[in-house]
Amino acid sequence: MSLDARGVTHAYDDEDGGGGTGDARRSDGGTSVAGSGTDGSPVVRDVSLSVDPGEVVAVIGPSGVGKTTLLRLLGLFARPDEGAIAVDGTEAWAAGERDRLALRRDIGVVFQEASLFDATVARNVEYGLRVRRSWRERLRDELRGLVGDHEPPDAVRDALEVVGLADYVDHDAGSLSGGEAQRVAFARALAYDPNYLLLDEPTSDLDPRNTAVIEDAVADASDRGIGTVVATHDMNQARRVADRAAVLLGDGVVEAGPTERVFEDPRDDRTRQFIAGELVY
Repeated sequence: MSLDARGVTHAYDDEDGGGGTGDARRSDGGTSVAGSGTDGSPVVRDVSLSVDPGEVVAVIGPSGVGKTTLLRLLGLFARPDEGAIAVDGTEAWAAGERDRLALRRDIGVVFQEASLFDATVARNVEYGLRVRRSWRERLRDELRGLVGDHEPPDAVRDALEVVGLADYVDHDAGSLSGGEAQRVAFARALAYDPNYLLLDEPTSDLDPRNTAVIEDAVADASDRGIGTVVATHDMNQARRVADRAAVLLGDGVVEAGPTERVFEDPRDDRTRQFIAGELVY
């Protein structure tokens, strides 16, 4: 049981982030290169990464080195040009479309932007649950909502409790602060109980209080057995929340391992330089 990127290579497209190029060691001892270029050059090349149930893996590195691209590949938003993405042992892009959709629904994603709908907080959090229901059930829920006879499922209330917004069920999403909106986005991903969560710089624009709430929610997801990958440029955050860390620089995934070992006793000199602030990007 794990979510795995196996030797994936993917070229730049309009949705991807980018970075530099260069040789690096892969976490399994092979080589990897991350790079960018609108000329079709790879953003990530021969990169391997995995997350197990209940584990938190931080992908750290400066902006523009392909962290978002790697998450998009893991989330099945894009098919890698080479390599494979496997969800609990099933290669997603070798499966049929219906089976791949089922795999995709096991993965929750929280982007840098909350992207909430013009609706109540509860309706936003319930979205993932709704799209997993039959059309008949969805229509029934919509009709109940029109006549004011719709109570949020327990999963919605529970997810809002995790992010400290239990009293915001009926609030209009447009009235929320940026930090509150991001917490709602996290609750939306958590509510349908995915097996894996992918978080793309989830606290990059948040104040310390909202950052702490999100980090506590990551710990809660881990306690529920959800495997989580957090892409972040905040190395202190990686140390706080992650069991393992993978260092993605302009050279690729230069090192991966237990978080404290990576920070305290890095095996690659580029990791040491990056952590010490000696590498400038």
